Order: sequence, then C-alpha cells, then structure tokens
Amino acid sequence: MALSHSVTQSHNYAVVLGEENGNRRLPIVIGGFEAQAIAVALENMTPNRPLTHDLFKNTLDAFDINLKEVVINNLLDGIFYAQLICEMDGNVMQIDARTSDAISMAVRYGCPIYTFDFIMESAGVILDDEEQQKRKEGIKTSCCIHRRNEYCQSGKTPR
Repeated sequence: MALSHSVTQSHNYAVVLGEENGNRRLPIVIGGFEAQAIAVALENMTPNRPLTHDLFKNTLDAFDINLKEVVINNLLDGIFYAQLICEMDGNVMQIDARTSDAISMAVRYGCPIYTFDFIMESAGVILDDEEQQKRKEGIKTSCCIHRRNEYCQSGKTPR
C-alpha cells in the first residue's frame, strides 16, 4: 500500500493497493483527512487522543467484534464501494463503508483487503517493467489486495 498526491484531483491523495501474486495496482483517490488516517495507522503512530477510526476499532474490540476482512465490492461512476466483514460470536455481519474508511480499518486490524476481477479489470493499472524488476529484487509493498472469487461468505453478488 502506498499513498501519494493525486495528479488528477488537487488536494487529494491516492492510496495504491497492490495485487497479491500479480502486477496490477488499484489506485483509489481519497481526501487529505482520509489519507492522514491511513498514514497514522501505517506508521504505527499513536496520537494523544484517539482518531475516529481508532475510536471505532476500540468500540468493536470492547464488544468483542472482530474485523475479519474488507471487500471492495463495487465501482460505480468512478466511486468505489466497500464492506467491512465482521464476526461476533460466530455470526458474520457485513457493514457498508466508504472505501477509504474500510482501508483505514483494515490497516488497524491487519486484515486482508479483497476485490473482484471486474474491478481490477476496470480500474487496475499494470506495473511498468522497472517496477516489476524492483519486485523481483525483493522490494515488497506493505499491503496487498486479494482476488475475491465469491462475495464474502454469503454467496451474494456485488451490489
């Protein structure tokens, strides 16, 4: 996972997710505050007071709810959609979330991020030869996106 300034939208950033066992990347444009929330978690920083995502994680933890995975489940009119897949007492719950919030929570929980082939085919970009060479030399990204063949654990199709 990487964060960078967006070249297409000023005052925005792009979070770039890498495909596990592949060479595609999924760039997602997010706002500055969302980028900061992700960066704080990636850098293992501890703010003086909990940020919103930290508060949400603390709340889930207090009620023994575990975030198992994040699914980027749709792309409509350039907007990504995501769901948090949570588990409590053996019950699986799907919670609709903004993709930037879902990524921020995934980083905090260290859980996998999944998406579907149709999203990678539509919005994914392929690494250039230089970047592929860096990967062969052992330079790795800190977060990968996984291919999702089925939707969550319920067999539902994306919305």
